[in-house]
Amino acid sequence: MLDPHFKAMIEAAAEQAANAPPLDAVPPAMIRMGYQMQRKASDQNPPQDVAAKDLEAEGAAGPIPARLYTPGGAKTPSGGLVYFHGGGFTIGDLETHDGHCRRLASLAGVRVLAIDYRLAPEHPFPAGHDDALAATKWAFDHAAELGIDPARIAVGGDSAGGNLAASVAIDLKDDPKRKIAFQLLLYPGIWPETETASRQALDGPILTKAALAWFDKSLAAAGHPQEGRAFLGKVKLTGGLPPALVVTAGFDPLKDEGRDYAARLTAAGNSAAHVEYAGLVHDFYVMPDVSPAVHEAVRETAAALKAAVG
Repeated sequence: MLDPHFKAMIEAAAEQAANAPPLDAVPPAMIRMGYQMQRKASDQNPPQDVAAKDLEAEGAAGPIPARLYTPGGAKTPSGGLVYFHGGGFTIGDLETHDGHCRRLASLAGVRVLAIDYRLAPEHPFPAGHDDALAATKWAFDHAAELGIDPARIAVGGDSAGGNLAASVAIDLKDDPKRKIAFQLLLYPGIWPETETASRQALDGPILTKAALAWFDKSLAAAGHPQEGRAFLGKVKLTGGLPPALVVTAGFDPLKDEGRDYAARLTAAGNSAAHVEYAGLVHDFYVMPDVSPAVHEAVRETAAALKAAVG
């Protein structure tokens, strides 16, 4: 059953959603502005015990904006989480996920480094994936100045950010100097080889078939020589990947591919846990003011992060 608080929110917004123009008819900057306003409106009470500092990581195409969150009372060094926001590789930024990153830092007691990677369609694939990989390498190489223990660095993200985190974990699997300790994959977009039952059956709420098609078109990864970095359903997984927690939502088109990715990790000899919040929707972590169920999920997720790298 759909969480009643989210059900009420979705019903209240139904008329506006029905009258919205096609995404292709709206400038990406305007879509991003609308998404930021929506998510900030649903997250008005972030933790106050977390300090935030804007900085830049080094990337091959230039500096990558980032934000370091340090919880009050954190030890130095502490565990760390390199985090990639969601948004279909096209929307989202440091502001849309500011409260979410603050909650993870506060509840898990670890430093969180949020990465503002380049977005499609202005920067098509593999720009965002390249930024995610470069920023993670930079975090390892500058761990001491960030106050992070390089032996306790996790990667994580939600939706498209979960894809980026999983991709980075694969890319760095054989890097002897940069050993990722944990993967936190929150309703990740895996982009399976064949359409899953949940993608077929669910057209929303929150994540619609039209939005998924626009994200795919904007990313422009299909046919690229490195498309496997985004289309993780095509990748043959092997052992030696970091332990993972994969979280899915019951009313999310991406739920089956997240569940299946956890199963594939396990089948390849890795440690992977899967948790599904049956009554919740895609993007719920950045809408904590909508339902108390989000706060319970965040507490459980942060506890897993703390157990892994805290």
